[in-house]
Amino acid sequence: MPAVDGFWAVVPAGGAGTRLWPLSRSGSPKFLHDLTGSGRTLLQQTADRLAPLAEDRILVVTGQRHEAAVRAQLPSLGADAVIAEPSARDSMAAIGVAAAVLERRADASGEDLVLGSFAADHVIPDADAFGDTVREAVAAAREDYLVTIGIEPAFPSSAFGYIHQGDPLPGHARACRVQEFVEKPSVAVAEGYLAAGGYRWNAGMFVVRPRVLLELLATQDRAFVDTLRTIAADTSRIDELWEQCPKIPIDHAVAEPAAAAGRVATVPGGFGWDDIGDFDSLAGLLGDRSERVVLGDPSRVLGSDTTGLVVPGSDRVVAVIGLDDVVVVDTPDALLVTTRERAQDVKGIVAALKGSGRDQLT
Repeated sequence: MPAVDGFWAVVPAGGAGTRLWPLSRSGSPKFLHDLTGSGRTLLQQTADRLAPLAEDRILVVTGQRHEAAVRAQLPSLGADAVIAEPSARDSMAAIGVAAAVLERRADASGEDLVLGSFAADHVIPDADAFGDTVREAVAAAREDYLVTIGIEPAFPSSAFGYIHQGDPLPGHARACRVQEFVEKPSVAVAEGYLAAGGYRWNAGMFVVRPRVLLELLATQDRAFVDTLRTIAADTSRIDELWEQCPKIPIDHAVAEPAAAAGRVATVPGGFGWDDIGDFDSLAGLLGDRSERVVLGDPSRVLGSDTTGLVVPGSDRVVAVIGLDDVVVVDTPDALLVTTRERAQDVKGIVAALKGSGRDQLT
């Protein structure tokens, strides 16, 4: 299918992925790694997935320390296709500055531009179904809605926020208005959501006209928008002005108040999706729970009667015997041994390392 007219893909590439330590570090976060064994990093897979929709209209927003690595992995990006953030200011600043840049391009060209924001570290195996969903979202966004793609819940997760679907959006096959965004619930509450129906996981995918996004933000924080537009007018001033941007996620800054005002729509995403939030998620993505899966060179892993995930990342041979649901991640300067059940606790190790002054390991 042809690319979508006027569609720009915005790829926020940030976050340290602390629950995937020591594989993911602040200097080499998870989006720069091949975590699926495909031979392509998560960032490269994201660009591959978006290229049929946007062709070369891809804008990556990443940290200054990661700009060189991003350009090395995506060598076809133009000189102005990467916005390098001086510091992490959360998703609203990252997506907002891209929106301000694209707003200026729309004004200069007279094109009706729509942006779609998609994180650099998500796994979506069915690119065709994803593309069809994005096309539906763009059509709704052209009616001045902020559109989010809601993921079909695979289980009652307490790790994700939820989108509560409302009435169907007239003139659209699957789009609905959004009643509200719900913060991460308990498992019991999530079970109720799935039983009731009408709830989707919030994967942080947003499709919207750049000007609409900035106008929605301006109803909450006009100064924030003024700063973003000033940076877009002269990107050489980003180091000077960036710290003036509030540190806030797009959900709180725009999506939640806009939903209350009836300005948000959602399109259901029936494709497979995973944000690889921890090693339990990664193990499930790579294989069955009854198996031992290896991410990396399998010749460096020996053992028997073991299930779980082993990641060999040094010159050592890793031997694991008689352990179920284990997680072993070996790197040249750090070794992690835990269980899939305790995978969420890995972020505590990163906090402990920082607290002891060993930031070089994080």
